[in-house]
Amino acid sequence: MFLDNMSSNNNVKALKSGIWYTAASFITKSIGFITTPIFARLLTKNEVGLYSNYASWLNTIMVLATLNLGASFISARFDFKDDFDGYISSTLVLSSVVTCIWAAIINLFPKFVSSFTGVEIRYLNVMIVYLLLFAAVDMFQARERYYYGYKKTVVIGLSIALSTAFLSVYLVTSLNDRLLGRIVGSAIPTILIGLVLYAILIYRGRSVNIKYWKYALPISLPYVPHVLSLSLLNAMDKMMITKQCGADDNALYSVVYSCGAIITILITSLNSAFSPWLGEKLNQNRLDEIRKISKYYVAIFIYAACGVMLISPELLYYMGGKQYMEALYVMPPIELGCVCQFLYTMYVNIEQFKKKTVGMAIASMIAALSNFILNYIFIPQYGYVAAAYTTLASYLVLLFIHMFIVKRLGLIKAYSGKVVAVVILFMSGYTVIIHLLFKAAIVRYLVIALYALASLAVAYKFKDKIIKTLKEKKK
Repeated sequence: MFLDNMSSNNNVKALKSGIWYTAASFITKSIGFITTPIFARLLTKNEVGLYSNYASWLNTIMVLATLNLGASFISARFDFKDDFDGYISSTLVLSSVVTCIWAAIINLFPKFVSSFTGVEIRYLNVMIVYLLLFAAVDMFQARERYYYGYKKTVVIGLSIALSTAFLSVYLVTSLNDRLLGRIVGSAIPTILIGLVLYAILIYRGRSVNIKYWKYALPISLPYVPHVLSLSLLNAMDKMMITKQCGADDNALYSVVYSCGAIITILITSLNSAFSPWLGEKLNQNRLDEIRKISKYYVAIFIYAACGVMLISPELLYYMGGKQYMEALYVMPPIELGCVCQFLYTMYVNIEQFKKKTVGMAIASMIAALSNFILNYIFIPQYGYVAAAYTTLASYLVLLFIHMFIVKRLGLIKAYSGKVVAVVILFMSGYTVIIHLLFKAAIVRYLVIALYALASLAVAYKFKDKIIKTLKEKKK
């Protein structure tokens, strides 16, 4: 039924590209997930914790260094459809200018920045070069998504992911400074491919138009506090655990968080395919169609998330081994937090399309501040375990605020509020059950078997439609 609905109203192209892109994006991002257990065994807990801290600051500084200018693409592709490449090249240059400014600031005050972040200045400089070229990769892939292309994106994503994995392992096992090998190995592939894509985007646009800067900045600048707050919300736990409990405890939390990241990967992959389609339907004011299709979209995600949560112990053992199994009971709240993240992302897409970035920023800052206060209170008392529950609470706050904002925009009917409420209640109960099943392995294995059989039955039922869609894509 879902495929039939999407095949009508000229949605076939969006669906087929979405299927391929989601699968490819999921596989690409999963490579990093697959290599985590390798590094958990090659590096000490202290080194794992320090790299996790570096990665947390990378995601935070990325927002400030690039201004998240790609956020303006969802509306710019309609407003500048005759010169979208010119718009991209202009915003790419602006991103580079801002990144260079931050590079100067960091190197003017190296001791202060290094002491504040807990990251050595040499690693911070590697980070800056990475961010300079990452912007080109990110914008190139965004352009391909909006034109429903997937082949180039798949090749680029897989190339970066595979080369990063192999190079990082090689450098970690070859260098005396294993942390340096981990950091440099994760940066070089993106830097090299980014150089090529940077040249391509500049050649396509062949201009730097200040008019486009004036268009992008009012959209992106208010969006920066939103993304920065989200980045802090995701990274603050690891930063505060490192400061208050030490790198070893941060390693335990980070490996568990990496297990939950497979749900985050699913969110990113699905949203990358869903958001361009959503933008088109919002532009046409087809709220009923969005409401109808989004139910299937949510159902697909929840079904997949339930499967991941079922195998949480196996995931953690695979990711870190016995030395990390003491952190198993941190996984359920982290995974439930990922479900809340998926739900609020749906509402963020609408706010982004409507260019209402100020509300998004306020929502994210409130959630980040809530997380900071809760962490400050509970981490010293309960250790890294508390961080999982404080983050879950902050994600729930974020979801409710975004729902309120979209209601004020008059677009709350784009999604079913009942579906969202049912999902929250169901997944909360499911999380409690999963927590209990950790102590009843035989029962959990039976449930896993039933889940696998149900998955096969669904795949068999829709096999003809799936095969037909994939064959049409090859034509």
